[in-house]
Amino acid sequence: MNTVRAALSTVNNCRRLPALLENFLGTVTYLLPLAWPHCSPEDLRKSYHLVAADVTQYLQEYETHLFSTLPSTFTAAFKALCASTLAPSDPGAEANPEGRNPRLWTAFETLGLLDRYEYIVESVGYEHIEAHVLETCTAEWSKPMLEDLRTWMSDKMVSWMLLPYARGATNPEEARSMLSGVGARFDFHMNKTLCDLRTKEIFDIIIDFPDSMGALQDLKDCLQRVDQRSALVQSLRKSNQKRLLHPGADTKLILSQYVATIKCLRIIDPPGVLLFKVADPIRRYLRERPDTIRSIVANLVGDDDGGDSLVDENEPIQPLQQADVEDYSDPNWEPEPVDAGPEFRTNKPSDVISTLVSIYDSKDLFVKELQVLLAQRLLSITDDTSDKVEQERRNIEILKIRFGEAALQVCEVMLKDMTDSKRIDGHVQSRQASIVHPTIISKHFWPALESSDIVMPGQFQKLQEQYSQEFNIFKPDKQLRWLPHLGTVHLELQLDDRIVEADVPPLEAAFIELFSEKTVWTVDELISGVGSVNRSAALNALLTWVDRGVLKEDSEGTFRLLEITEEPSAPSSHARPAPSAPELPPVTSIQQQQAEQMRVYWKFIEGMLTNLGTLPLDRIQSMLKYAPGYDRTIEQLAGFMEAARREGLVAGRDGQWRLNT
Repeated sequence: MNTVRAALSTVNNCRRLPALLENFLGTVTYLLPLAWPHCSPEDLRKSYHLVAADVTQYLQEYETHLFSTLPSTFTAAFKALCASTLAPSDPGAEANPEGRNPRLWTAFETLGLLDRYEYIVESVGYEHIEAHVLETCTAEWSKPMLEDLRTWMSDKMVSWMLLPYARGATNPEEARSMLSGVGARFDFHMNKTLCDLRTKEIFDIIIDFPDSMGALQDLKDCLQRVDQRSALVQSLRKSNQKRLLHPGADTKLILSQYVATIKCLRIIDPPGVLLFKVADPIRRYLRERPDTIRSIVANLVGDDDGGDSLVDENEPIQPLQQADVEDYSDPNWEPEPVDAGPEFRTNKPSDVISTLVSIYDSKDLFVKELQVLLAQRLLSITDDTSDKVEQERRNIEILKIRFGEAALQVCEVMLKDMTDSKRIDGHVQSRQASIVHPTIISKHFWPALESSDIVMPGQFQKLQEQYSQEFNIFKPDKQLRWLPHLGTVHLELQLDDRIVEADVPPLEAAFIELFSEKTVWTVDELISGVGSVNRSAALNALLTWVDRGVLKEDSEGTFRLLEITEEPSAPSSHARPAPSAPELPPVTSIQQQQAEQMRVYWKFIEGMLTNLGTLPLDRIQSMLKYAPGYDRTIEQLAGFMEAARREGLVAGRDGQWRLNT
């Protein structure tokens, strides 16, 4: 160690030779007139240039020889030495007592290390800032961290920065001026590090919203200082593609994340440029999912089993907003942000529901889906849940504000049918009491109901005929058309040793009614007795009575009525499906209705391609507009043509379509 100190002392003294020479010349300038009055200091100053070049050459040769002798590990060692002078981020850690010693930095300057290795000193500061930001801010989203980081910079970093960057300052103002440049660079690096961290965490920050408001505010402030907007968009789009937009994600989950993304990005970027760039893949993916509209509508009417509402309860109910054409005469008009794309519009709908509805080209799809969902909910109402009609009426009144009264007139008719049905049934029951209580609906105003060929046998048929007669007396201008496969039947079976009560679907009731004629039936005989029924549905209905101990399967496909209870035998050879939640009435969905309508238009398409040959999609779309009632978009037509291509009806290449011969 003594040898090292002696070597450093020698190097230090050698480095100080030019300074000693300058001091010597200054002393000579002062004393020379006293010894030689005829030699003026001005003459001596004029002669200084004779040795100045030698001093500069000496310094250059000295530094060249000095730095050439340093080992390759010196840079890393010097960096470690500089890092040891920093105060630790952990308040409980002990600081290096030599770290704030001014003599160390004076020695660095004397040896010329600060000039040559200035980038190393700055890198030490940058890495210390990065380590502190990652240590204190990772997964800390509940409160803003930027102010705490700036306080830490003032308390810890500025005092360290004074030593290498403001050693010669004589007053605070001079020190502040000397630190302004490096201080701005360190503050920028702190903002960039925090912005990079929040960009990596943005997907989880959105999931945690609104508990992550602090992180969103930090990101907004950092983006004003650091140009990382494109990196944020790319990171979030990549995370969405990997973690959200895949078949394993439930549509309700995607919608919830999309709504949270809307709210979060509006906090970060109020004009909506970031949201426009991030939302496009999500909107296209949701448009392709068949249950997106149903999920949105179910959430609007409070029928979402997930529990998480897409709409904030505190958000006022308002009509759907439509994007208007920009009014350049508006005195408050502002130009679009510089990073906005050509399709961006600043007057996009700000309401969450309006944004969700705008995924599709028209709100008519939502209105039709609302009609289907309302029909299912109304038809599932029983005597015990009759108060739900008023609840549905309140829901429709709220939705009128969003969609308008004209769009929901059909829903009003459906609700009126429920009230009229109860009134008509009361009148029929007053004339002739009946155990049949049908729901009477208007055929032309309700969505299409799935048809069935079931014919109710025995007493059920007689009860329907008696009710129809009384209805025709009350409403002679109308006629009932029964849908016997819908509804619920309450049965009381009187067997020899017991009475069994059950609420079952009509098919189960029809089968057990046939057993009043004889005690043993085959599956084929039962199916022929009630009309055309799917065999699997028939077996499922029969197994319902097997589970209740009313029927027994003697052999495969043969069932016997158990008038007297028997001990449980071996399980049936037919697999019994797992019990599931009660299903809604089979109302034809919007997708099924559209598919049926497009099959009608297929004749038009087939005629075009037969007579005109190969046609582009836009030409087919323009010609179909002349067909009665055609209101499909070109995207829907493209989906139908793709389905036709998969069935082998047409062939498509480069946007051109032709019949598949």
